[in-house]
Amino acid sequence: MTTTSATTGSAGDFDDITSSESSLRRFLHGLPGVDQVGAEARAAGLGTRSIKTTAKNFAIDLAIRMVDLTTLEGQDTPGKVRALASKAMRPDPADATCPRAAAVCVYPDMVATAKQTLGSSGVKVAAVATAFPSGRAALDIKLADTRDAVEAGADEIDMVIDRGAFLSGRYLQVFDEIVAVREACATPDGGSAHLKVIFETGELQTYDNVRRASWLAMMAGAHFIKTSTGKVQPAATLPVTLIMLEAVRDFRDQTGQMIGVKPAGGIRSSKDAIKYLVMVNEIAGPDWLDPDWFRFGASTLLNDLLMQRTKMTTGRYSGPDYFTLD
Repeated sequence: MTTTSATTGSAGDFDDITSSESSLRRFLHGLPGVDQVGAEARAAGLGTRSIKTTAKNFAIDLAIRMVDLTTLEGQDTPGKVRALASKAMRPDPADATCPRAAAVCVYPDMVATAKQTLGSSGVKVAAVATAFPSGRAALDIKLADTRDAVEAGADEIDMVIDRGAFLSGRYLQVFDEIVAVREACATPDGGSAHLKVIFETGELQTYDNVRRASWLAMMAGAHFIKTSTGKVQPAATLPVTLIMLEAVRDFRDQTGQMIGVKPAGGIRSSKDAIKYLVMVNEIAGPDWLDPDWFRFGASTLLNDLLMQRTKMTTGRYSGPDYFTLD
């Protein structure tokens, strides 16, 4: 993931807004309200767009490059993580032209295994942290969790916000935790693992809360904002992602800082992935059509993308057994 002037903003840019709970609340509740009917209608309309064959070929390869190939189960083993990392590097062993995935996303204790397998391939290692998926832990534990993952070699950290604090209106607590986790992402060479902030939008109750969480995380220094853990339903949806894309677009307009978006959970088909890419282009703009700025958090999406790619390349549709199971 490229670090540019667009991703180096800090909480210090918003000192006045974040100086107190009351000022932060005024700002967040002063954001324009979301027209629920309008947002859902526009998302549905964009989801019906058709694209030509050449554009579909491009979209499928782009979607593959945007996948954070994920395994976040209690039964994960080093062997499973190594196999997943191998698949991320060479999704279709029979086709050397198939692009690699963006990252492999694992629990912190599996970071070293993934890092060793991926080597210098360019595929990133993302680690969930901060008491994923609940976010229910003391701050010192969350920070230790983050530092452990970074020390093990994680290139990216996917943290979860404390939804209980957010829904209770304790916005400054959530803001301060994001700031602290971003600081814990620091690496010895003076760099930083990139921070993705997960909202668990299925628990935020309203679209207005999704917009508020988006701005809160961006002001606190998130490099990416992410819909979901994949453990709660509903997870990623087109209307929620539309609202988050509007937020990153408006944030760049106001600050010059570009923030990424990652829908995760429930995105399983090429058709769905293309709907998201159309939305990215229409809402945020073509600058976000890049793995540095848009990702899919998924465990099964990649197989369907590979099946569709094979069909378009060879004219034959390969069944799911043709590719390894994740």
